[in-house]
Amino acid sequence: MDGSETIDGEHSREPSVEEGQRFARRMYLPRALGLGAGAACVGGGLWEIGAPLWAWLVLVANCLVWPHIAYRIARGSPEPYRAELHNLMFDSACGGAWVAAIGFNIVPSAVLVAMLAMDKAAVGGMRFLGRCLIAQVGYAAVVAFITGLPLHLQSGAVAVLASLPLLLAYPVTVGYTAYRLARRVRQQNDVLAALSHMDGLTRLPNRTHWEQAVASEFARCRRIGHSSAVVMMDIDHFKSVNDQHGHQAGDAALRAVAAILRDTLRLSDLPGRYGGEEFGVVLPGIDIAGASVIAERIRKRIEVSVLEDTPGVRVTASIGYAALAPDDHDHGAWIARADRALYAAKAAGRNRCMAHDQRQASA
Repeated sequence: MDGSETIDGEHSREPSVEEGQRFARRMYLPRALGLGAGAACVGGGLWEIGAPLWAWLVLVANCLVWPHIAYRIARGSPEPYRAELHNLMFDSACGGAWVAAIGFNIVPSAVLVAMLAMDKAAVGGMRFLGRCLIAQVGYAAVVAFITGLPLHLQSGAVAVLASLPLLLAYPVTVGYTAYRLARRVRQQNDVLAALSHMDGLTRLPNRTHWEQAVASEFARCRRIGHSSAVVMMDIDHFKSVNDQHGHQAGDAALRAVAAILRDTLRLSDLPGRYGGEEFGVVLPGIDIAGASVIAERIRKRIEVSVLEDTPGVRVTASIGYAALAPDDHDHGAWIARADRALYAAKAAGRNRCMAHDQRQASA
């Protein structure tokens, strides 16, 4: 859970106030339910020893009132995470005191110790569990000393039945809480994985992820013999756009080109930001003629578009494309041929599309 790494010593980062408050909020419901069921468990033991009224009143305060007080203490603390850890240790200490108070009645005592150990291990690992067990033993020893260590080891039917709610319900609560946390961690990991593949400005796949897609398409085409094409494109005079209109205009141009690619391409096509003002597109199932049509469509849409964030500013693009050829020894050679076609388009005057085929390579 949030910040548990600081308990076990694996990391040294101190949880923030917000993380600590989330931690306290996450502990509130399990504590309220656990202590509610624990009241019945301890109550069975108190019933069998004929405990006085004041002991029942203390039990009610501990199990029904304390969860709300503990939550307020943690939420109001400048260090809510540490405050909640202290609350959890106090929970264990109170459990030890009640074990001694019921004369170490076997069944409720074992259930209390096991349930308290389970949630402390889930929250903070073995080191935190060890601290809580020390507090538990210490409070049990103090209460045993005060009461003269009266033993009532045998568990009657009342103690056994009263222990069942805690034994059955609390593990489910702890397990469900751990499940929700694990699911949220998986979702966050999925988001982080997606972000690691994306270019932050254009929201297109970054160069590494895009090249992996080209490599996969290269292997697929080699395996089944299908045609495919790669398009490389570059925004013309991009440095001039930055110099004349500022970097915000340059960023707007990159976002605009990325949006045009998303709107123009098929669902099966994959555009990516190759680097700087250069983009790449892989076109599965497209031959050189189809690539020519798509490249020209992209070029025209860029040419007539006006940057939304910078009215009156237009950009153009030079585009090169290459269909997969039999002598492409890997995906890098395939991309390189499309890149050479791009530079040929730039050398020929920019704002145009050019293909790279074997005849051009020979020339």
